[in-house]
Amino acid sequence: MLEGARPLCVEVQALVHDTPAPLPRRVAQSVDGNRLAMLLAVLQRRAGIPVAGADVYASVAGGVRVAEPGGDLAIALAVASARLDRPVPPDTVALGEIGLGGEVRQVAQTPRRLAEAVRLGMRRAIVPPSTPDVRGLEVVRVADVSDACAAAGLGAAA
Repeated sequence: MLEGARPLCVEVQALVHDTPAPLPRRVAQSVDGNRLAMLLAVLQRRAGIPVAGADVYASVAGGVRVAEPGGDLAIALAVASARLDRPVPPDTVALGEIGLGGEVRQVAQTPRRLAEAVRLGMRRAIVPPSTPDVRGLEVVRVADVSDACAAAGLGAAA
């Protein structure tokens, strides 16, 4: 994410738990609740990740507020990871905006964000298709949220 002009790497966490309640809970800490609801709908519809009948809790470690769409892909992957009970590799960074059709879009200052990720020891990046190469980083370009889940080892059938 960007804090002003400064890139920050943040850890996004999620917990997904089946519930018998007719209205599952959606709890967003340091994440916009409306954005989380949209991402859950896209995950369900476009990537086949079953979250409709589950309580979903999403949080950013350290309390940093993610108020921009650059964190969409990281949030979606955290939720998919929690739902499927499979971790995203710890040296992986994800960034990109997710549209209603599930497409992954470029965000502002991507090269600066990825350079910061390399500085912090990340080795792999899951990013939109138009992202340029970054020295020291394996750049995995994905067109949509389904491809992103597969790239992170979270495909519904993975």
